[in-house]
Amino acid sequence: MDKLFGTDGIRGVANHYPLDCETALKAGRAIAAYFDGGNDTADRFLIGQDTRISGNMLASALAAGICSLGKDVYLAGVIPTPGVACLTATDGFSAGIVISASHNPFYDNGFKIFKRDGYKLSDEAERSIEQLIKEDGALLKKSQTVKKVGTIHLVKNALDNYRRFLQNCLFTGPSLGGMKLVIDCSNGAASQIAPMLFEKLNATVKSIFCRPDGININDNCGSQHPGVLAETVMAENADLGLAFDGDADRLIAVDEKGKVLSGDQVMAICAKDMKEKGQLPKPVVVTTVMSNLGLGAALKKLGITHIKADVGDRYVMEEMLKAGAVLGGEDSGHMIFLDHHTTGDGMLAALKLMQAMRASGKTLSELAAVMTVFPQCLINVDVKSKPEINTIDEVMLAIRAVEKELGDKGRVLVRYSGTQPQCRVMVEGPTVQETKFLCQQIASEVGKVLG
Repeated sequence: MDKLFGTDGIRGVANHYPLDCETALKAGRAIAAYFDGGNDTADRFLIGQDTRISGNMLASALAAGICSLGKDVYLAGVIPTPGVACLTATDGFSAGIVISASHNPFYDNGFKIFKRDGYKLSDEAERSIEQLIKEDGALLKKSQTVKKVGTIHLVKNALDNYRRFLQNCLFTGPSLGGMKLVIDCSNGAASQIAPMLFEKLNATVKSIFCRPDGININDNCGSQHPGVLAETVMAENADLGLAFDGDADRLIAVDEKGKVLSGDQVMAICAKDMKEKGQLPKPVVVTTVMSNLGLGAALKKLGITHIKADVGDRYVMEEMLKAGAVLGGEDSGHMIFLDHHTTGDGMLAALKLMQAMRASGKTLSELAAVMTVFPQCLINVDVKSKPEINTIDEVMLAIRAVEKELGDKGRVLVRYSGTQPQCRVMVEGPTVQETKFLCQQIASEVGKVLG
């Protein structure tokens, strides 16, 4: 069997291994066994999900596996991924599990797991759980000895509790009065809570893509497709637009002129604001190697050290903890504010961004000028296998040729997706036209060899 865990949990096509009911049940037993607190501990496990049609099916199978080992399950229903992390830590659960495939199409799904402290698992912990899933025989026998199986409960007020947590993250009081915004909830987990949160904070809110039907999640909307959001911001004469992904752990913003801002730009704005307010105990920001070169240049001007981690918010978190940083994230829109939360949170990032706007009295386009974005091209190439990139002669020749062409005017990064059968080819260069041309050269070679 292939490796189950990728860069962000287990992910795949729903109703197919490893996101079939049989494996979900085994995963439930494995999670229950790994987090077993012993006979003297009342083990409780929290499960949340996004709006995919397969969510209830997988939640039922996962819960059955947990209950088969005598542990209790609490269902939070549709709730953002960071909401599960929050409630797991604050309400004393043994672990929290999110059933979601983030920004992927509706037919995909996945499992993300949080420890009792609200942090994601280490690589070692994932390997242990994966081994338990693959060698389920012993746990099956153990479950057959359990006389008092676990029970399943519904969590009351899960969204209200998470909303109050978010409101309490604002330093200067719970009000965004006078601000007009458009929010794109991607027909996902933010569809109910996001309008409620921003309206409670007295903002004027126009909501789009907030009517999930099980199959329209991320369908030409949300953080991956902010075009309609940008048009709506302009039409509504709004101060900004906010786009979340399917499980609302990432944010992409749109300024008042309809221009889309990346996660790097939002982090640059927040880093400047937090430093000016004395909210960066150490002048350090952690991102991944995928971040734009312009972010490093902007942080250097601000007197902030820039640390780069491997791709994946778990690895960003590891470096943040090592460096004592409170701000980190990914250009894709995952942003971690460690002085408030243990994981990336799209709505928290939105609140911090709006707070920076309010404190400065500037428009979002004015604040975005803190960072000059280097031209960047990212091409996702579908692949049938994932051999080590440095072992593929044809691809390495193409990469070296582009690197020689760029010299010190740009860079190349080629890596596999940890959640999809794709190779990501990223090139940054001096002009948009040259960057696209060079990126396509490498992508074409990858497609020939691996597609």
